[in-house]
This record gives sequence, structure tokens and C-alpha cells, in this order.
Amino acid sequence: MSVVYIALPIALVLATLAIIAFVWSVKQGQYDDLETPAVRILQEDLPQKPKEEDEQD
Repeated sequence: MSVVYIALPIALVLATLAIIAFVWSVKQGQYDDLETPAVRILQEDLPQKPKEEDEQD
């Protein structure tokens, strides 16, 4: 029964920290655009030019 006196405050502190972190991330705009990352994988990449190596004589 004495474990409850330790586990309950720790659980409450962790839950409070999780809520604070969630509210902070929402205020910072972390969840503003949820559609673009899912569609970005479907877009084709632009062809890249091969790197030209410096030629030394």
C-alpha cells in the first residue's frame, strides 16, 4: 500500500508534463499541416546533376 504514495505522485507529475508538452507543441504549430507530409512521398524528385569532380593535371 505504501507504493501508492510513491507511484501516484510520480504518475501525476508525468501526466502533467505530457499535457504541458502537448499544449506547447500545439501553440508552436507542430500540428498545423498534417496533409503535406503524407503527399510529399508521392511527388517525384527533380533529377540531380552529377557532381563534377575537380580534375587535376
